[in-house]
Formats: sequence, structure tokens, C-alpha cells
Amino acid sequence: MTQEFSIMELDQRITYCQGVLSRIPRSHPDYTAYIHHLATSRFNCYKLSKQKEDLDKSIVHYTEATFLPPSWGSNLNVVQVFCRLVLSLLYRSKESNQPEDAKRVVEYLRYLRGLPLKTFKVSRKVVTTSLVEALGIQVELEAGGTGDIEEMMILCQELLTCHSSANYPTDAINTFFIAILRKFIQRKQVEPLDGVIQFLRDALRICPPDFHQVPLGLAITLETRYQIKYSIDDYDEAMTLFESVIASSSQFQIQASESAANLVLIRAMIYPNPEYLEEAISRFRTLPASSSLDNDVHTFVMAFLARTRLKNFGLTEALQDARYFTSKVASLASSSDLSTFDEVDAVRAAYPMAVVEEKIRNLRELISKTPPGNSNHNTHIEDLVGWYKTKFSRTNDITDLEEVIKCRRILVASADTSHLYGCLPAHSLGSDLYMAFKCSNKMEYLDESITVHRGVLDMQCAQPFRLGLIRLLAQSLSERMGLLGRRQDLDEFIELFPLGVNDKLLKVSDRFTLSCAWASIARTARHPSTSVAYEKAMSLIQSSFVSAPTLQIQHSLLVAMRGLCENMPLDYASYQIEMGQFTQAIETLEQGRALLWSEMRGLRNSMDQLSRFDSPLATKLAAINRDLESLTMSVTPGTIEISDGGSQIGDGMDPFGHLVVKQRKLLEERDVLISQIQELPGFGDFLKAPSFETIRVAASHGPVVIINHSEWRSDILILLRNSPPSLIPTTKDFYHLANELKDRLVVARKEGLDSDKYKRALRSVLKGLYNLIGEPVIDKLRTLGLPEQSRIWWCPTSVFCSLPLHAMGPIPSNDGIKRYFSDLYIPSYTPTLSALIESRKPSPNTSYQPSLLLVANPDESLPGAFGEMEIIQSFKSRLPVDTLCGKNATPADVVEGLRDHGFAHFVCHGILETGKPFDASFKLYEDERLTLLDIVRSRLPAAEFAFLAACHTAELTDESIADEGLHLTAAVQYCGFRSVVGTMWAMADIDGCEIAENFYKSMFSGNGQGVGYHLRSAKALRDATRKMRRKKGMTLERWVNFVHYGA
Repeated sequence: MTQEFSIMELDQRITYCQGVLSRIPRSHPDYTAYIHHLATSRFNCYKLSKQKEDLDKSIVHYTEATFLPPSWGSNLNVVQVFCRLVLSLLYRSKESNQPEDAKRVVEYLRYLRGLPLKTFKVSRKVVTTSLVEALGIQVELEAGGTGDIEEMMILCQELLTCHSSANYPTDAINTFFIAILRKFIQRKQVEPLDGVIQFLRDALRICPPDFHQVPLGLAITLETRYQIKYSIDDYDEAMTLFESVIASSSQFQIQASESAANLVLIRAMIYPNPEYLEEAISRFRTLPASSSLDNDVHTFVMAFLARTRLKNFGLTEALQDARYFTSKVASLASSSDLSTFDEVDAVRAAYPMAVVEEKIRNLRELISKTPPGNSNHNTHIEDLVGWYKTKFSRTNDITDLEEVIKCRRILVASADTSHLYGCLPAHSLGSDLYMAFKCSNKMEYLDESITVHRGVLDMQCAQPFRLGLIRLLAQSLSERMGLLGRRQDLDEFIELFPLGVNDKLLKVSDRFTLSCAWASIARTARHPSTSVAYEKAMSLIQSSFVSAPTLQIQHSLLVAMRGLCENMPLDYASYQIEMGQFTQAIETLEQGRALLWSEMRGLRNSMDQLSRFDSPLATKLAAINRDLESLTMSVTPGTIEISDGGSQIGDGMDPFGHLVVKQRKLLEERDVLISQIQELPGFGDFLKAPSFETIRVAASHGPVVIINHSEWRSDILILLRNSPPSLIPTTKDFYHLANELKDRLVVARKEGLDSDKYKRALRSVLKGLYNLIGEPVIDKLRTLGLPEQSRIWWCPTSVFCSLPLHAMGPIPSNDGIKRYFSDLYIPSYTPTLSALIESRKPSPNTSYQPSLLLVANPDESLPGAFGEMEIIQSFKSRLPVDTLCGKNATPADVVEGLRDHGFAHFVCHGILETGKPFDASFKLYEDERLTLLDIVRSRLPAAEFAFLAACHTAELTDESIADEGLHLTAAVQYCGFRSVVGTMWAMADIDGCEIAENFYKSMFSGNGQGVGYHLRSAKALRDATRKMRRKKGMTLERWVNFVHYGA
């Protein structure tokens, strides 16, 4: 059927044949030959002119020739003629887009393949290749059956078997590739998927190197299977294939780039790993400018990614990106061509009601003319759903919603639930049924909504929507439980939570949130799963924020979940106390607070014991810990953009993305090493939460008073070294009274520390604290036989972290002398029991006088600073004093100096930054800042004691989490100092000289011989503040301000 003539020559041949045929009868022996010639000429003319009339007449002539007797003037037998007829019909089916044409051609070609084609001199390869093409047309027109792809695959297998790589069946394989692509675009399942994948693997082995349809087709089918089975092997194989096509610079490069980006996006939707999201951002950002992906679709995807990044990390820059793309979506929606965005609810809502009703009528007419099974049929129904919902939003007429539900049922019936989005029709039906219930109060709607959502929850394709489904189903069951009071609804309601909590494909933070809700509901209902729920929550709390790469972002995530992160450990401890499990309650409180400090302390865990057992393993872990610590304590990159023209590093990933990917790699390597270490003999508890026997050592030098502040019940526990914990029950109003005390102090402080209102408030708070806590604690300590003037440590939670427990009083007495808690006992604070234990670990610097580093930045606002400096320097006879003052006191010089001195004394301003605890700082020369983060980064092996004579050094910033203890005093303790004196609020400049002189005199007195200076510091502070109190005109807030942390 090849042509060698021009159109003019073919027209002449056609005219000649027509003339001959007009002059001879059908019975003439040459008639058949001329019909053959005429049909062929018409067909060849069509191939040049593309005139449908030529093709139609060619088919008519070939049809006539098929039924004519053989002619001596024609070298074609009847099978050859029929074959040409079928091939002409194949051409027409490609042009006509008529399903019946395609079906007829498939039927004829199947018939031809059943004949002994070699006998009739017909190429089996041509017939087979043509049948593959015809089946491909059926797939495109959605006219065939479910077996079209399988039949195409079998035919291509036959062609592959019969031909070598030098004669590769490129036409058939290309057709097969296009059919697979069509199915992918139509979101329909390729069947048999496993068989197709194996065939394409076989085809790839002998595929010519420049024939990229095979690797691309295989990658697309693997992508399809990945959406069903979530197999990482399928993902890896598909990405390797996509990358090979992208690297080829072929015409399929853009298609491969788009498909690879889509695959990465799907992975990011299925798995919660933050590095997957960053790769998706990178892929879509770097799609070629000539990509066939619609610009509007690209904008929607980028908006989704920006919002997801914002949700994951709460970044300001991510918020800007989300706003940028949201504005682009809005500008698209407000463009003149609103019809392009009919699927957007906000756009439909902009139309007048008359237009909405017209849209509904038009869509109903379109649906009536579109046969079911055709993808356009479902598209029209989906559009109709949208317009009916728009109408319902205005009318609130249940009949409109019932029309929505009818349409949803049709979509559910035709949905392919093996596809990633195959669950959405049923998901939406369940939601609309619930809406119908809320609108009508008809129980049958609620019942069906629950049934539908139950079914969706069991679908594997529902994985990306699992969390929302659990919440929707829980909401529906809760509604029905409230209406009917059925116990089975409660049981099913609670059984939903483990489905989400144990699902490792959900984000850890979402699993943690679900576990907290589970615990609260189970406890309220006295359900036997309460303990399990709390344990799940405790196992997830640490992991819920460590996916963020830096401390600053981790803190932001904690603040975003502050209600849960603050309350859940306290609530669980209260439950354990209720059950009489005091030791477990103390373990829970230790594990559930100071999460950031605990995470960082784990990166500095001693490797000495491990080094003796397995030195290479210890070296590897130490190196990873150093890298993780450096990354975690880095400053979040300032440029975090996913918008067009954002900061890019070669591969399109911005600095923050690279940070995330690096951190995740290090965490994975660290987890593997820790698992290996925990399998070693004697290392089963390595880096696990400490047991009670471990943390009770914190009470070796005196009792630790732990206050648990929970709305369920509040308690005071006294941790003792050689006895079981002692419980002090509290009154029912304890929780609310404690909140009121803190609020009273915070509100009054806004009036100024010198205001009468604040002084009255502080006085009443100290008295209230004594009544609430001081009196029962003192009574218990006396009952336990603890002598007065003994050391005790406060380990408070929640609001008590900001209240001056050390100064509770005055304590009623018969002699009229005012005494406060610190007059009876020598108090200190500790953020956690582990921090206290760490501060007591042996050091070579605890038995002699170390040197002192004086860091000072006196200015006009600190006139007393010079006098305080003189006081410190006057102790040079007791210990060497090195001074960093003015321009010599840069942040770098201070950190370096701290490494060489056991003592440190700061005389400068302390600065708080609202909501930014890591930016809390000491103000140095020319407003340079030594921040909390700078301090945390440092390692100070020689550190023993620090006095922070600056404002706010032990004060929590607003919008910070109390139990995290993120203040300068805790940071100084974390980096190595065993004992630290800080301030709870602003410090009066005039107090610096007196407190310093009295403190160091007490510290260096002969009473503490043989005791490390850091162990003397708490008593020294108590003695110094007692002397301050005796001074005429001394106000409460000035001496109460000073607190001691650590050993």
C-alpha cells in the first residue's frame, strides 16, 4: 500500500480507472483488477490529501473488491484485498473517533489472525501490529473491554519473540506504550498490571538504546503499582527508569520529568517523611519550562506543597510561599475565563443563581447524551455535584443535597478503588450523607454515612486520607452515641484510635494527637484501653517534633502542639498516681518534660562505656551525634522559598530542603547504630528513657519535690533516695488555685515591678503558695525526719515553673519573725531529674579553687555594674579573676573564655524575645548578643558554677512552653555548668554589688572545706538573700528574684 505518485498523478489514475470501469461490466475479467487499482489509488491519495472522501471511497472500493472473483490482472488474492480493506478501516477509525469503527476493525483483524496468512502471502507481523494499533484506539476511545491491554501485551510478546533487537517491533510497542499512558491519564487500572510490568521488563532487555518508550512505559506502570502496593522497590525502579529517560535528552524527556515529579508527589502524600516533601518541591520547581503540565495545575500543586510545608514546620517563609501561591490561585479564579475553573468551589460561588441553575440543566443534558463508562460521563457528573452543592449552599434545601447524593452513588459504582484516588467518591458520599443528617436529623443518613466511611477506611487506596476518615467516622459515631447511648458505638469509637495511632504511614504528630484524644476519651469513659493510649502517646511525644531540622523549628512545633505536649505527660502521671503507681508516674514526668533538652543531651551522651566494648561503633555514633548536633543547633536558613525564582542549589532544592534531607539521613543512620548497640550485652537500655532506679539517684543529696499540675488531679510527690516516693494529696481546687496565682502575678507585673499593685500581688502569691504547697510540704518533710537547713530541690511542672516556690511564706510563727521557705531549707530548682544527676557527675575541678571569668558590659543604664565588677575582682586573693569587658567581651571571646574557667559571673543586660526563647541573650559590647543558642552550642568541660547577674535569666519567654525550661539559666547549666544562679524577672541594678559580695563571701568561707564550690552555691545564695532582706527598704521582688539551679 505504498504510494509513489503525486496527487495529480493519482487523480489521473483514478479518472482512468473510473473511465474503464464505466465501460466494462462487473463480469469482465479485468473488472476486479481495476477496482483494486481504484481502491489503492484512492487510499494513496488520501494519505497525501487527508481528504475523508478519498478514504471513504477507498473503503467502498476495497469492500466491493473483496466480494468479486479473482482477476488475472490483479496479483492480490481475496485475503490480501480484505487485509487492505481492514487497514483502510483502521485509518478511518483513527480519524473518526467512532467506537464502532474501532470495534469492527478489531473484529476483522482477529479474524485475519485466525487464517493461515503465510499461505495467502499476508504478513502476520503487519496484521498483528495493526491489531495492536486497533486495540490502542479502543483504549483511547474507551470503547473496548477490560482485556484490551492484556491482548495488546500478548500480541507484543509474540512480535518480540519473532524479532531480534535489530528488527524491534517499535510500532507495536509504541502503540502499547501510548495505551498505557492513556490508562494512566484516565486513572484506570492497567490489567494485568503485574503481567504488563514483567513484559515491559522483558522488552527492555532487548530494546534499542534510543527507543525510550519502553523504559518510560515500564516506569509509568511501576508508578501505577506503587500507588496500590506502596512498594519501595517499585518506586526505586520507576525513578531509575525516569532518570534514564530524563538524561537521554529525547522527545520523552519532559514526559519523564512530569511523571517523576508526580511519583515523588505521590510518595510525599503517602509517607509522612519530610525529606519526601522537599524532593517533591524540588521536582515541581525544576520542571522544564516547556512542560506540558498545565500552568494552572502546576500552581495548584505548588500551593498544596507550600501549605504542607507550612503545616509541617510552621515556617514564616513557608507561610509567605503559601500566600504567594494562594494568591496566584485566586487570580486564576478571578480571571475572565471562569469556566476553566468550574471545579473550584470559590469560583462557582461567584456565579448568580440563574447561572447555577443553567449550568445544572446543561450538565444534565450532557450526561443524558454521554454513555456510562465513558470518562466524560463521570466528569460531567462530578461537575453536576459541584453545582448542586453550590446551589445547596445558598438554598439549604435538602432536595439539592439529595441530588448530590444520587450523583455520588453513580460515581461510587464506577470507581476504580485500586487507584490512589479511587476511594474519593465513597469518601465524599459519606461526608454528604453526614451533611444530610445534620440538615434533616434523619438517622438513616447518619447510619449510612457511618457504613460508607467504614468501607472506605478498609480500602488500601484510602491511605493518604486515612486520618481525615478516622476523624469523620469518629465524629459520626460520637453523634450517634450521644443520640442513642449505645455501648457498641462507644467501643467502635474508641477502637478507631488505634487504627490511626499504630499506622506508621501517618505523620507522627498526627498519631500523637490521636493518641492523646484516645487517652482522654478512654479515661473519661473508664475504658480499659486508657493505659495503652497513654503509653502510645508517651512513645510518640519525642518523635512528634524531631523531624524538624533545627531547634528553633522543633520548638515552634512544640508550641503548636503545646496543649497536648504540656498536658498529656502530666495527665498520664495523674492517672498513674490515681492507680497507686508512684514510681511510674515519676518516670512519666521525667520522660515527658524538657523534651528539647533531653534530645540535645542524648547527642552528648558519654561514649566511654561503649568505647571500651566496641570502639569503632562508639566512634561512628559520636561522629553522627556531632553532625546532628551541629545541624540541629544551626540557624534556620533565611531563604526558604518554593516559589518561582526561589533560592536554588543546582537540583532545585533550597537551603532548607537540603537541611531537611541531611538531617533525615543522619537520623536514619543514628537509629540503625543505636539498634545495633542495644543488641550488645549490657547495652539493652542504651539511650532509652531512664528507669525509676536510675532517676531516684537525683535524691542522693536531699529530697526532690515534684509538683504535678493536671486538671484531672494534681499531686505533690517527694522523691527520696532510699524510700518509696511519698505522696502529698491536694485539694480539688488545687489546679485552679495554682492557675489563679500565676495569672495574678503575670497581670500585676505588667504594671511594673515597682508598682504597689505588683508588690501586693507578689505578697499575696507567696502567701497563697505557702498555703497551697509550702505548708503541706514542710509538714511532710518533718514527718519524714528531714532536718531543717537541709538541701531540697524543686522539680515543678506547668505554672509552677514560673512561681517562686523557694520564697513561699511568710510561715506563721509565735515569735513574730517573718520566715520563708528558704529560711527552713536550702532550696534549688532542677528542670529534670536527669539534669540534676548530670550536674553531680564527678569532675577534677570540684575540690580546689578554679579561676573565674568576669563578663561585663557596664553602661549608663547599669551604673552599679562598675561596683559589682570591683567586688568580684576583690576576690582575686581567693581565686584568679579574668575580665572580659567592653569591646573585649564579644560573643566569640566570651564562649572561648568560658572553656578555660570553672566560674563565670555575668554583669550585663539580659534580653528576652517574645516567642523566641533561643534568641534570649546577654547584651554585650555595642549591642552584640550572646544568645541562648550560642551558649547551648558550646561545650564547657571545666565549668562548675555561673552567676548570671542580669535580668530575666531564669524567666521563660511569653508563648514558650513552661516544662521545656528554655531560659538562659537552663542553657548555661546544659552546656556544662553544674550550678547556676539566675533571676526570675528584671534585676535591680543596685542589688548587684550586695548580692555578689555576700554570695562569694559565703561561698569562700571555711565552712565548706572538702565540698565542691558548686555544691556550696545554693547555701551561699540563700545566705546572701537573707542578708538582703534585712536591709532597710528592701522589697520582696528584689530578693525573691534570685534562684539557684543545679547541684
